Amino acid sequence: MTRTDLLSSVRPARKRTVLISGAGIAGAALAFWLTRYGYAVTVVEKAGTLRAGGYPVDVRGTALGVVRRMGILPQLRDAHIDSRRLTFLDVDGSEVASLSPHTVAGGVEGQDLEVRRGDLTGVLHAAVRDDVEFLFNESVDALDQSAHAVDVTFRGGGRRTFDMVIGADGLHSRTRELLFGPEERFHQYLGYCFAVFTMRNTLGLSHEVMMWNTPGRAAALYAVEDDDVVHAFLNFAHPGAPVGAFRSPEVQRKLLVEAFAGAGWEVPVLLAAMRDADDVFFDAAVQIRMPRWSGGRVALVGDAAYAPSFLTGQGTSLALVGAYMLAGSLADRDHAAGFAAYERHTREFVTMNQGLVGEGDAALFPTTAPALEQRNERLRNLGAMPASKGRPAHSALTLPEFTPMP
Repeated sequence: MTRTDLLSSVRPARKRTVLISGAGIAGAALAFWLTRYGYAVTVVEKAGTLRAGGYPVDVRGTALGVVRRMGILPQLRDAHIDSRRLTFLDVDGSEVASLSPHTVAGGVEGQDLEVRRGDLTGVLHAAVRDDVEFLFNESVDALDQSAHAVDVTFRGGGRRTFDMVIGADGLHSRTRELLFGPEERFHQYLGYCFAVFTMRNTLGLSHEVMMWNTPGRAAALYAVEDDDVVHAFLNFAHPGAPVGAFRSPEVQRKLLVEAFAGAGWEVPVLLAAMRDADDVFFDAAVQIRMPRWSGGRVALVGDAAYAPSFLTGQGTSLALVGAYMLAGSLADRDHAAGFAAYERHTREFVTMNQGLVGEGDAALFPTTAPALEQRNERLRNLGAMPASKGRPAHSALTLPEFTPMP
């Protein structure tokens, strides 16, 4: 054996390098699993820091298995919000029905989790920060693929080379745009626009949600705890996605004021609070549907690949499950085989969960008076209805075990 042979036999193999664009739920979860399969992971995030607080998100079904395997279930149990009541109100503010949120969502009380988005990302970040390189205040500007690597140009002007790049950068993914073209090619507008923001808890709500509806309009107040701040939510049907509003807070507020003109209950209070709020988030209810989630050495995960929209309640769970499946598919394969396996074993689960809602038919937000009355009648009778049979969409995937490369 020559000296070169001897050195090569004892020299550790170079770690495969991956750049993940986006430090949110999908990106952090993917970083967690890839590091455990021997990858050197860098995460780039355009924000200056992790986003704290935020609206509550659900973790249920198959996604619970993911966080259990990550070892973070105890922390998430501690952060669980424990909403106790969801009250639906009629046009005049009178009560239609008051139910357990689990009854309405089809979840399992005592198992499913509801946590602030910021709490979940904080727990995920704590689990990976010692093993992953984070680049905050930075983003991907250009990708140049070859047969062997991806050259990345950052918006700040730097350049680096990685074996793979994964876009975990959300509904309006820059990675997806660079790889496949404009978002409009892949988004399916579901007929609604919405806004969320925080405001004073003027009604003294505690661990509960109150939702007011008229045909095509909904307003809700969500009290996470016993404090003086609540999450406000406004949702309205709109013909066609209002593209011109997405970059203009002034246009967004004008749309909302027009949509909720003459509304009763506490809606005028919500609109007044929205005018002064500095955290208004406005968007359309959109799903991302793509024929494939990868190209060459670049792939997508979470909302960037298959946003289901907030109407399904499954965005967070799909992000966690998708990250687990993508990382595991790359554990003992090269990028081409890994990306193919990821799509092959995950797409049916994604399709089932996206299918929970279609254009204009969100169960909680009817757009006609007859449909609203039918929904209200179902809500009044929901507590007496037998549990649905069959395996729900959010639990339709059994997590496989993955073995990393030796």
